[in-house]
Amino acid sequence: MIQPFHIAIPVQDLEKCRTFYREILNCEEGRSTENWVDFNFFGHQLVIHQKDEYQPAKTISNPVDGHDVPVPHFGVVLTWEDWTDLSKRLKANNTNFVIEPCIRFQGKVGEQATMFFKDPENNALEFKAFKDIGQLFAK
Repeated sequence: MIQPFHIAIPVQDLEKCRTFYREILNCEEGRSTENWVDFNFFGHQLVIHQKDEYQPAKTISNPVDGHDVPVPHFGVVLTWEDWTDLSKRLKANNTNFVIEPCIRFQGKVGEQATMFFKDPENNALEFKAFKDIGQLFAK
């Protein structure tokens, strides 16, 4: 079993982000105060911290397999079925994708389904899946 990671990110609008992670991504809310909210982010711990003076960083990107991948980004490797379900749910919610759901490295080592989008505070997220999870770290 993989140990869960922990990530904490700043946000200006706690309630807007709380709604996004809870309602759009279906993350279960854990502990919270008036200044932060803890989420079960697909088995990992994500904490959003309200910081009124926070200014989201300008997005930069790096070319990968014909796409401009936003950097930095974070996300989760899902099962193929869960990735497909999430992509359908995001499309139904009219998500503005940075990179539409697609297959990257098709027919090559590391072939994967991937999609990129941003949360309400401009944090880039990537969700991916492998038909063969053994390809996750393949060279």
